[in-house]
Amino acid sequence: MKNLLLILLLFFSSATNTYILDVEWITDDNFNSKINKKEAFGDDQTLPVIVEFWAEFNDGNKFTDWNKLTDVIYYRADISLCPAAKKKYKVRMVPTLVIFKEGVKEEMFKAGLDLELPANLSEIQEAINEVNTASRF
Repeated sequence: MKNLLLILLLFFSSATNTYILDVEWITDDNFNSKINKKEAFGDDQTLPVIVEFWAEFNDGNKFTDWNKLTDVIYYRADISLCPAAKKKYKVRMVPTLVIFKEGVKEEMFKAGLDLELPANLSEIQEAINEVNTASRF
């Protein structure tokens, strides 16, 4: 019995740590500074920022391939902690992914009525690549 309790305790504590550490979370307090973040990307270009608007009730449909994206900075924003950003960018469904370049909204991927993101990893990466390419001219 003690072993079972220990296993359950370890499982839940590691699951909680994964949830907290898997991605950087932002709030209304630091939203603007994060989407305006300047990090070099070759030839003095700055990386775009992608923000996933998320809600606990739809955690099962969150974007899980964020760590496979390249040439982008990724953040997750809990809509309950970002009401101003949610309103400003007209987020009606979660998950919603918004790609920013130097603080300007470039592209948006919204969940449908089924609360699932209709875009896949390659479509999102293609949009990131287009934002990066467009900013070089």
